[in-house]
Parts: sequence; structure tokens; C-alpha cells
Amino acid sequence: MSQREYPLSPIVGVGAVVLLGNSVLLVRRAQAPLAGEWSLPGGAVELGETLEDAIVREVAEETGLTVAPTQVLKALDHIERDLDGRIRFHYVLVDFLCGVDPGDGVGAEAVLHAATDVSEARWAPVEGLRGSKEFPLRQRTLDVIDAGWSEAQKSGLIERFRR
Repeated sequence: MSQREYPLSPIVGVGAVVLLGNSVLLVRRAQAPLAGEWSLPGGAVELGETLEDAIVREVAEETGLTVAPTQVLKALDHIERDLDGRIRFHYVLVDFLCGVDPGDGVGAEAVLHAATDVSEARWAPVEGLRGSKEFPLRQRTLDVIDAGWSEAQKSGLIERFRR
């Protein structure tokens, strides 16, 4: 059992809504929680690490991309209980809107390398994600992606993410 299972206190984690053109970066989790599910890249904050440093590190570890976080989108809890009602996982997650560093390629050439605790990393079109059979996502994940897409369009960041 990992230190993340049945924790004594919540674990702080970060997630990234990474936009590039009309696509968002998704990863398929290889480990619990969410093993086998598509989600946003991210993970636990390490001791002494800022939230921004954590999201840059996590995205790089999981996908090989260098990102620039632009703003916090949402903070939320992920709590999973076992069959006995004990808390198996408890994360406090802070999701960031991020763009890809220009040095990582342009458009579809932003090459992904799934690593660490993900089995796959892919660009998925934002439009049509709700109800997608290829990328089934949890409601909360869809809501955060929508918030990031909306904020990027409203703030003009979407043009910067198009490259």
C-alpha cells in the first residue's frame, strides 16, 4: 500500500488544463486512483515545491511537455472511500490553465511521451468531449476543461495557445 492510500491527512495535488489550438491534453492513468481512466495530467505536490513548480514538473514527467501555468481555474476535493467507508484516497486538487512551451513543437508536432504513472497521453479536441466514447471523462474533469476553454477564449489566451 502506498503512502497515498489511507492517508492520515489530505494530499495536495495539481492538475493541468493544457490547451493547444482546439485541443486539450489528456492522460490515461496507470495507477490508482483512476487507474485506466482518462484525466488531466497532474499529481501530488512535493514538500517545498510551489503549486506552479509542481504542475510544470508533473506535466513534464507524465507527457514530456514543458508547460507554463497562466492561472488557477478551480480547487476541489477528490475523496474515495473503500467498501467499509474508510477514506482510501483524499486529494485537495488545484487545477491550472496552461500553455505549451514553444520549444516543445508546434500544433500536432508537440510530441507526447507517456511516462511515470500514465500509460498514454493524447491531444483531444475540446469540442465533442462531452459524451465522447474515445475519451470518457468524469463530470468534474469536463467542467474544469470547460472552465479553462472559456477562460482562455475570454482572456485572449486562446490565441497564444494556438501558436
